[in-house]
Amino acid sequence: MADFSFPYFYNYPPYFTLQPVRDTREKQVELWKQLILKYCKHHKYFVVDLEEGDFPLFANANIDRKLTYEAREVFLGALVSEGKAEWMDKGHRRCLILWRRIQDWAELLLSFVRENGMEDSVMTLEEIMSGDETRGSELAGIDRGVLIRGIKILEQKGKAAMFKGQATDDDGVKFSAH
Repeated sequence: MADFSFPYFYNYPPYFTLQPVRDTREKQVELWKQLILKYCKHHKYFVVDLEEGDFPLFANANIDRKLTYEAREVFLGALVSEGKAEWMDKGHRRCLILWRRIQDWAELLLSFVRENGMEDSVMTLEEIMSGDETRGSELAGIDRGVLIRGIKILEQKGKAAMFKGQATDDDGVKFSAH
């Protein structure tokens, strides 16, 4: 977790316990929502698993504190209610973090294509997610599901056409100059 700057409250033990007083809890939830989004963006986390130990942000060894399952669900649920996250299962065990809206990912992808002269070219999803072309860009490491949803937005606008390859690694997209 090096090179990430944690806010003051992260080292304050009470913030790792759901606060019973409504005003205090609202402030706590707001601070955790902001922290989760910043942390996920910084480390390019897209999926948070609520199961213990799977997401390092939810425990602070320096103060020997960790969030309860209930607290994790409350904080992620608050992001879901604002459209900044989505539950990936009915049991609320996995959460897709949308530190950028899907339409913003679509616009970022289209800008990347235009800035790099890739209109009317074909790229595999793998190339976009982890290829040389996107290395160092905000698209590097994008979640496959988020990428596909962004491409579908571009398809609806006539800016891209997705196609299936023989293997999942071969799934691709053709971008349009129009």
